[in-house]
Amino acid sequence: MADIARWPHVVGAALLVAALTTACDTKAQYEPSLPPAAGFRVDDGILKLWTGTPCQGVTGVTLIFDSGTSKSKQVVWAAPPPGVPLERMDLLDITGGSSPDGALEVRVPLPTDYDWTKAESINFSVDGPRANGARVDVHRVLRESAQHPPSSYLFGQRGWLDPTDVQRENQKSFLTVCTPDPG
Repeated sequence: MADIARWPHVVGAALLVAALTTACDTKAQYEPSLPPAAGFRVDDGILKLWTGTPCQGVTGVTLIFDSGTSKSKQVVWAAPPPGVPLERMDLLDITGGSSPDGALEVRVPLPTDYDWTKAESINFSVDGPRANGARVDVHRVLRESAQHPPSSYLFGQRGWLDPTDVQRENQKSFLTVCTPDPG
């Protein structure tokens, strides 16, 4: 009878250990093994994107400004299947208008009264190929672009990288958005 009385305590202890073990695992199930990043800069009033490595079969590109806040706004570009290759793209001009790029067309424009240069962040995602999203600080892109050569882009927390830097660091310290996760 004493063994039966202890059974709820044993089960409770096992559940507590399982809960604590799970709570310590802060990595999301599908989170990449390295932080993903895409490059952004502003030249001549145009917000520019560089994926770092080519993305094949892109059917959509989405920018979300101030994601998860009441100020959140998005712009979406699309292409019909089977999609288009994407590595570099002019996204928006400083006045908020979409910069024509050809292969992808604006499907959801920013509201005409929205000033993206006042946003805190941009979340970027690609539809079509298997890809990771990326995030960048808008103020840093606007403030620092002129201080870096045209071949350098701000890759989020990785900082300003040129093609040699991206080739050297991709799959070592970060992943470009369309690079398969080696982990």
